[in-house]
Parts: sequence; C-alpha cells; structure tokens
Amino acid sequence: MFEYRYDTFYQVLREHATKRPKGIAYFIDKERITFAQLLDQVDRFAHFLEASGIKPGDRVALLLANSLEFIVAFLGAQRVGAIPVPINTFLKADEILYILNDAQARLLAASSQYAKELTRVLDESGVERIVWEGKSEGLDEANFSFSQVLSQFEPTTTSPQGRLDDLATIIYTSGTTGKPKGAMLSFRNIFSNILGIEQLLRIGPKERFIVYLPMFHSFTLTVTILLPLYFGAAVVIVRSILPFSNIIKQVLLRGVTFFVGVPDVYNALTRAKLPWYFHWFNRVKYYVSGAAPLPEETLHRFDAKFRRGVLLEGYGLSEASPVVAVNRPDRQKPRSVGPPIPGVEVAIVDEEMNFLPRGEVGEIVVRGDNVMQGYLNRPEETAQTIVDGWLRTGDLGYLDEEGFLYIVDRKKDLIISKGINIYPREIEEVLMTYPGVKAAAVVGQKDERSGEVPVAYIELEEGARVDEVELKGYLRDRLANFKIPRSIQIVEALPRNATGKVLKRLLKEQST
Repeated sequence: MFEYRYDTFYQVLREHATKRPKGIAYFIDKERITFAQLLDQVDRFAHFLEASGIKPGDRVALLLANSLEFIVAFLGAQRVGAIPVPINTFLKADEILYILNDAQARLLAASSQYAKELTRVLDESGVERIVWEGKSEGLDEANFSFSQVLSQFEPTTTSPQGRLDDLATIIYTSGTTGKPKGAMLSFRNIFSNILGIEQLLRIGPKERFIVYLPMFHSFTLTVTILLPLYFGAAVVIVRSILPFSNIIKQVLLRGVTFFVGVPDVYNALTRAKLPWYFHWFNRVKYYVSGAAPLPEETLHRFDAKFRRGVLLEGYGLSEASPVVAVNRPDRQKPRSVGPPIPGVEVAIVDEEMNFLPRGEVGEIVVRGDNVMQGYLNRPEETAQTIVDGWLRTGDLGYLDEEGFLYIVDRKKDLIISKGINIYPREIEEVLMTYPGVKAAAVVGQKDERSGEVPVAYIELEEGARVDEVELKGYLRDRLANFKIPRSIQIVEALPRNATGKVLKRLLKEQST
C-alpha cells in the first residue's frame, strides 16, 4: 500500500542533514541540536561501535534516561547494521541481566544513574563494553563515556548498513510466562506505522513534538522520536515527567504542536491549575492518548477545559510497531479507540480464529506491514501469536458498523498501571519463592490515578507466618517498584475450579 522512500532511519537523518543542515532536530535543556550536528554525533558513535568490533546483526542495548544520547546510540547502532535494544529503565538488576542475555547484547549504552543496577553486567552477561551517559570517573578499557567517544572518534566513512526488511529494533514486552519477550521490528514495520499515521494527521517539518514519556517505550519511540524524525520535525526532549509544570512550560516556550501522553497525564492536565495565559499561547493541535484505556470522563473534562486542540485516543501494542487504531480529528467516538490506521486491518475472531460479525465481542487480531517479525528466540510463541499473517493481540473487543474499534477487556491477565504493562505471573513466581508462601495470585485493582494497581492474595504453608512489610521488601529487591502489589492479603484458600486453576475473576471482584 505504501511507497517506502527509505530503507533505514539513518538515510532519513542524512537526507535532512544534507537538505536542512541548520534545521532544528532537538531542543534539550537550553541546547538546540541541528540535523547536521545530530548526524555528526551519530557517525562518531558509529565509528566507536566499529572500533569495538560491533558487526551487522549484533545487539546494542540501551538503558538510558530521556536524553540526546538515547537518539545517538539508537541511530548509531542502526548506522552500522547493529540492532538497538531499548530496556525499561524501571527494571532491577536481575531483570536487566535477563534481557541482556536473551538479546545477547555485546555493548550497552547506559545512564550513570543506573550504575548500581549494572554492577554485575560485565561479569554475568555477554556485554563487552559500556558507554556511560553522565559519567566521567571510573572509566577504563571496558567503560567509556559518551563525551569521550564523541571527542575521540571521527565520523565514520564506511558505507551505511541496513535494508528495509532488516531488524530496526527489538522491543521487550512482558509475556504470560512472566519473562520479557523481544518483539523483533523491522524498518518496514515502523515505516508503515509512520506512513499510516501521516495519512491521518498530515505531519510536516513545521510541527514540534514533545517527549517526556520514557523513550524505551514503543509508543514513545515510534510516535515521538522516529515519526518526527521521518518528517524533519523538531522534538523537545524533557528528561523527566516531574515536575509536571515543566512540561507545560516547555509546551509554551517551544511552541509544541503535537502532544503525546497516557491517560494518567490527561487526568493530571484536566486537574492542573494552568496559568491564565496558557490558552493564549498554547499551539498544540493534537493530543494523542495511548498505552492504556482513556476514561470517558477524562475525555469530556478535557474537551471542556481545552479550547484548542483535539484529544485522540488510540490503541496499539509493541508487536504492531505499535499503533493499530486511532480516532480521527474530524470524527471521534467516546470509549472507542477509533478505526484502524491506513495500512492496518483489524478483525475480531473466536478461539478457533473464526471471524466474527460486527458488534460481536472476541479477540482482536491485526494484519499489515506493521506486524512484527516475531519474538526473539521464541519460534513456538511466534507461531501461536502470528497465525496466517494475523497478530493475535490477546485483547477482547468489537468493531461497530462504521469500523470503530472498542476494547472490552483483556484476555490475558494483563495489568496496566500508568501505561506500563504488568503481568501477574512474574510477581506470583517471586512470591512463591518466599518462605512460607504456598500459593499466590495477583490481580489488578482499579485505581483512579494509575488506572490499575496490582494486589496479591497468598495462601500460607501450615503454621507459617508472613509479615507484609518484610514480604514487600523482599519483592522490591527482585522486582521493579511499579510491580510491587499495593496490598498483600492472606487467605485461607485461593478460589479454584475443578482442575485446581485459581479463579482470578472472583479475586478481582473482591478487590473492587
């Protein structure tokens, strides 16, 4: 359906740097980074990778906070044909090590604030070198700083690597087994997503995006980093979502026109005391909401408060690069995530993959150039997830007569807290390692601020006693903070069916 003008994002960058060398690519803090400057840094980083022995197909992991270094490392890896692997910065040491080993990463780019979590990386993974953002001490033959790399290496002159169907990145997303799965996305996958969005919103080089959500997230990566790069639009990088007032300040100061967020952000915006001049100087045309369901009440409050711009709810998943559907600027339906974007097909099926009629609830399946190549190292799960070209999302929904998609529930036991996916089994497996715990079940509890939070129910061994504070401390040493259950309740027996399976539906009813 689409005419693909480029094979790689490096080609995109080089064209902008050639035609508009002084054009602004990024605003960060008080700096302005032009396309020519960005190209120079990417080529220098690429030279360092070549000198480090990184070859096409090798994996370069990124554990970086929001920064220009994330962009440079991501594009620099692609420049030499390597595959960047963004890692969730909220993860703990064991979780990070699992991903590094599963991806077989040879080099890691990391922010110094995560140094504590990375003390074992060089010993317990295949990582040979670490490049640090924000670190100038403790450097040696295995530890470099970004400033050191960019000052000591000249721009590479070797031919750029990469073709349209080569892997552009591997995005790790939690699986039902509790272990993260690497979704392999090609350049074609992501380009198709970008071109589909462009047909709806008509994006050009005069747009200005803002990125404050974590860059490792597929939603952030495609929509607020790669999409604006494709069209030569400037991006305002905000290092942290807090303080929230800084985001509002940057929106006004930099003339942002494209604002991407999660429902929690829009809840905050509807409650925030905005300065009187906000509506006079606010230039945002599109507010896009994704990563979690947007409450209808939030949409109504937003429309009542903001006189300019339109809030568009969408739906996607990492395996689809990630955007699947979005409401249109000229046509929206509350509770709907809109029709599929151009180039993407959506259908509803039953358990046997039989297609269901409009209005009937079933599993959402997706087909198009945006569907991933598969899960890294997991051929069986790939075969179960991609059937006859259709991506099984595991989400339940229906299509109305006009083709608008509605998300009804999640087929899997997924919990979404502030736009971040949490899979209960991963927490349950850790709970089961605690002395005295006989069985455990984790479900999502609705929360006004976070959307959902995990709560745990545990069965104890006979005569065992467990202190909730100590158990939470045990979990914090092994899991990211956002995975820690809000409460842990001890029950005499978990509800089960005849086969012994825990009836989580009954637990969810108790937690509401």
